[in-house]
Amino acid sequence: MAGEHGTHQTREAEQPTGHREPTADAEPSADAGDTGAAGLSDAMARYDRVTSPFVERFAADLTEVGMQRMSARVFACLLASEEGALTSAELGERLRASPAAISGAVRYLAQRHMVSRERTPGSRRERYRLYADTWFASLMDATNALTRFSTTLRGGVDTLGADTTAGRRLRENSEFLEFLRAELQDAMRRWQDERR
Repeated sequence: MAGEHGTHQTREAEQPTGHREPTADAEPSADAGDTGAAGLSDAMARYDRVTSPFVERFAADLTEVGMQRMSARVFACLLASEEGALTSAELGERLRASPAAISGAVRYLAQRHMVSRERTPGSRRERYRLYADTWFASLMDATNALTRFSTTLRGGVDTLGADTTAGRRLRENSEFLEFLRAELQDAMRRWQDERR
Protein backbone atom coordinates (compact mmCIF):
# COMPACT_ATOMS: atom_id res chain seq x y z
CA MET A 1 0.00 0.00 0.00
CA ALA A 2 3.00 2.24 0.34
CA GLY A 3 3.55 4.87 -2.33
CA GLU A 4 1.22 7.03 -4.30
CA HIS A 5 -2.24 5.59 -4.96
CA GLY A 6 -4.15 8.79 -5.52
CA THR A 7 -5.63 7.90 -8.89
CA HIS A 8 -7.44 5.02 -10.47
CA GLN A 9 -4.71 4.81 -13.11
CA THR A 10 -2.11 4.29 -10.39
CA ARG A 11 -4.09 1.42 -8.91
CA GLU A 12 -4.43 -0.30 -12.26
CA ALA A 13 -0.72 0.02 -12.92
CA GLU A 14 0.16 -1.43 -9.54
CA GLN A 15 1.21 -5.05 -9.45
CA PRO A 16 -0.98 -7.39 -7.38
CA THR A 17 0.10 -8.60 -3.96
CA GLY A 18 3.23 -10.73 -4.22
CA HIS A 19 3.34 -14.46 -3.59
CA ARG A 20 4.08 -15.57 -0.04
CA GLU A 21 5.24 -19.05 0.83
CA PRO A 22 2.62 -20.81 2.95
CA THR A 23 3.50 -21.60 6.53
CA ALA A 24 3.62 -25.14 7.82
CA ASP A 25 0.06 -25.04 9.14
CA ALA A 26 -1.40 -23.15 6.17
CA GLU A 27 -4.11 -24.80 4.15
CA PRO A 28 -2.77 -26.31 0.92
CA SER A 29 -3.85 -24.77 -2.36
CA ALA A 30 -6.61 -26.74 -4.05
CA ASP A 31 -4.83 -26.56 -7.38
CA ALA A 32 -1.42 -27.76 -6.20
CA GLY A 33 -0.28 -30.38 -8.67
CA ASP A 34 0.90 -32.98 -6.15
CA THR A 35 -2.05 -32.76 -3.78
CA GLY A 36 -4.18 -35.91 -3.71
CA ALA A 37 -7.83 -36.36 -2.76
CA ALA A 38 -6.88 -36.85 0.90
CA GLY A 39 -4.95 -33.58 0.87
CA LEU A 40 -7.89 -31.74 -0.65
CA SER A 41 -10.22 -33.24 1.96
CA ASP A 42 -7.86 -32.17 4.74
CA ALA A 43 -7.68 -28.65 3.29
CA MET A 44 -11.47 -28.37 3.10
CA ALA A 45 -11.85 -29.77 6.61
CA ARG A 46 -9.45 -27.12 7.88
CA TYR A 47 -11.24 -24.41 5.91
CA ASP A 48 -14.63 -25.48 7.32
CA ARG A 49 -13.29 -25.65 10.87
CA VAL A 50 -10.98 -22.64 11.02
CA THR A 51 -11.55 -20.20 8.18
CA SER A 52 -15.21 -20.47 7.25
CA PRO A 53 -16.55 -19.05 10.55
CA PHE A 54 -14.42 -15.92 10.07
CA VAL A 55 -15.40 -15.61 6.38
CA GLU A 56 -19.12 -15.82 7.14
CA ARG A 57 -18.88 -13.44 10.10
CA PHE A 58 -16.98 -10.77 8.14
CA ALA A 59 -19.26 -11.25 5.12
CA ALA A 60 -22.23 -10.59 7.40
CA ASP A 61 -20.59 -7.34 8.55
CA LEU A 62 -20.07 -6.25 4.94
CA THR A 63 -23.63 -7.19 4.01
CA GLU A 64 -24.93 -5.07 6.89
CA VAL A 65 -23.37 -1.96 5.33
CA GLY A 66 -24.74 -2.64 1.86
CA MET A 67 -22.45 -5.02 -0.01
CA GLN A 68 -24.13 -7.84 -1.95
CA ARG A 69 -24.04 -11.02 0.13
CA MET A 70 -22.20 -13.28 -2.34
CA SER A 71 -19.71 -10.53 -3.17
CA ALA A 72 -19.09 -10.06 0.55
CA ARG A 73 -18.46 -13.80 0.96
CA VAL A 74 -16.06 -13.91 -1.99
CA PHE A 75 -14.18 -10.85 -0.73
CA ALA A 76 -13.87 -12.29 2.78
CA CYS A 77 -12.79 -15.67 1.39
CA LEU A 78 -10.03 -14.06 -0.71
CA LEU A 79 -8.96 -11.92 2.24
CA ALA A 80 -8.57 -15.02 4.42
CA SER A 81 -6.72 -17.08 1.78
CA GLU A 82 -2.97 -17.52 2.08
CA GLU A 83 -2.08 -15.81 -1.21
CA GLY A 84 -5.05 -13.46 -1.47
CA ALA A 85 -5.94 -15.17 -4.75
CA LEU A 86 -8.17 -18.14 -5.65
CA THR A 87 -9.65 -19.68 -8.78
CA SER A 88 -13.38 -19.71 -9.44
CA ALA A 89 -13.42 -23.45 -8.67
CA GLU A 90 -11.64 -22.91 -5.35
CA LEU A 91 -14.05 -20.13 -4.38
CA GLY A 92 -17.01 -22.27 -5.38
CA GLU A 93 -15.76 -25.22 -3.34
CA ARG A 94 -15.03 -23.20 -0.23
CA LEU A 95 -18.22 -21.16 -0.35
CA ARG A 96 -20.35 -24.01 -1.75
CA ALA A 97 -21.60 -21.67 -4.46
CA SER A 98 -22.35 -22.11 -8.16
CA PRO A 99 -20.00 -20.83 -10.90
CA ALA A 100 -22.65 -18.29 -11.91
CA ALA A 101 -22.86 -16.93 -8.36
CA ILE A 102 -19.07 -16.65 -8.12
CA SER A 103 -18.88 -14.95 -11.53
CA GLY A 104 -21.47 -12.34 -10.57
CA ALA A 105 -19.78 -11.67 -7.25
CA VAL A 106 -16.36 -11.23 -8.87
CA ARG A 107 -17.83 -8.89 -11.49
CA TYR A 108 -19.26 -6.69 -8.72
CA LEU A 109 -15.92 -6.63 -6.86
CA ALA A 110 -13.92 -5.91 -10.03
CA GLN A 111 -16.19 -2.96 -10.89
CA ARG A 112 -15.39 -1.52 -7.47
CA HIS A 113 -11.64 -2.02 -7.94
CA MET A 114 -11.41 -4.58 -5.14
CA VAL A 115 -10.19 -7.62 -7.12
CA SER A 116 -8.33 -8.24 -10.36
CA ARG A 117 -8.16 -11.22 -12.71
CA GLU A 118 -4.91 -13.01 -13.46
CA ARG A 119 -4.00 -16.07 -15.49
CA THR A 120 -2.68 -19.03 -13.50
CA PRO A 121 0.86 -19.77 -14.78
CA GLY A 122 0.88 -22.84 -17.05
CA SER A 123 -2.91 -23.03 -17.03
CA ARG A 124 -5.89 -21.59 -18.88
CA ARG A 125 -7.66 -20.96 -15.60
CA GLU A 126 -8.05 -17.51 -14.13
CA ARG A 127 -7.52 -16.57 -10.53
CA TYR A 128 -9.08 -13.64 -8.74
CA ARG A 129 -6.70 -11.58 -6.61
CA LEU A 130 -7.28 -8.82 -4.10
CA TYR A 131 -5.66 -5.51 -4.88
CA ALA A 132 -2.83 -4.71 -2.48
CA ASP A 133 -4.57 -1.43 -1.58
CA THR A 134 -8.16 -2.67 -1.55
CA TRP A 135 -9.43 -0.41 1.24
CA PHE A 136 -7.54 2.62 -0.02
CA ALA A 137 -8.99 2.16 -3.50
CA SER A 138 -12.51 1.79 -2.10
CA LEU A 139 -12.16 4.94 -0.01
CA MET A 140 -10.83 6.84 -3.02
CA ASP A 141 -13.99 5.85 -4.88
CA ALA A 142 -16.00 7.01 -1.86
CA THR A 143 -14.37 10.46 -1.89
CA ASN A 144 -15.19 10.78 -5.59
CA ALA A 145 -18.81 9.90 -4.83
CA LEU A 146 -18.93 12.47 -2.02
CA THR A 147 -17.65 15.14 -4.42
CA ARG A 148 -20.33 14.21 -6.97
CA PHE A 149 -23.12 14.28 -4.36
CA SER A 150 -21.98 17.61 -2.96
CA THR A 151 -21.81 19.18 -6.43
CA THR A 152 -25.34 18.03 -7.25
CA LEU A 153 -26.64 19.34 -3.92
CA ARG A 154 -25.05 22.76 -4.56
CA GLY A 155 -26.78 22.81 -7.93
CA GLY A 156 -30.03 22.07 -6.12
CA VAL A 157 -29.49 25.10 -3.88
CA ASP A 158 -29.27 27.33 -6.96
CA THR A 159 -32.35 25.71 -8.48
CA LEU A 160 -34.58 25.79 -5.40
CA GLY A 161 -33.30 29.10 -4.04
CA ALA A 162 -30.74 29.69 -1.29
CA ASP A 163 -33.35 31.47 0.86
CA THR A 164 -35.90 28.64 0.80
CA THR A 165 -36.14 26.01 3.51
CA ALA A 166 -35.33 23.30 0.98
CA GLY A 167 -32.37 25.30 -0.36
CA ARG A 168 -30.92 25.76 3.12
CA ARG A 169 -31.34 22.04 3.78
CA LEU A 170 -29.51 21.15 0.58
CA ARG A 171 -26.71 23.60 1.38
CA GLU A 172 -26.24 22.11 4.84
CA ASN A 173 -26.08 18.61 3.37
CA SER A 174 -23.59 19.75 0.73
CA GLU A 175 -21.37 21.40 3.33
CA PHE A 176 -21.39 18.27 5.49
CA LEU A 177 -20.38 16.04 2.57
CA GLU A 178 -17.61 18.46 1.59
CA PHE A 179 -16.33 18.42 5.16
CA LEU A 180 -16.43 14.62 5.22
CA ARG A 181 -14.61 14.38 1.88
CA ALA A 182 -11.84 16.72 3.03
CA GLU A 183 -11.39 14.84 6.31
CA LEU A 184 -11.29 11.49 4.52
CA GLN A 185 -8.71 12.69 2.00
CA ASP A 186 -6.57 14.08 4.80
CA ALA A 187 -6.75 10.75 6.65
CA MET A 188 -5.73 8.92 3.48
CA ARG A 189 -2.73 11.24 3.00
CA ARG A 190 -1.65 10.67 6.61
CA TRP A 191 -1.98 6.90 6.09
CA GLN A 192 0.27 7.07 3.02
CA ASP A 193 2.84 9.09 4.98
CA GLU A 194 2.76 6.55 7.81
CA ARG A 195 3.22 3.62 5.41
CA ARG A 196 6.25 5.30 3.81
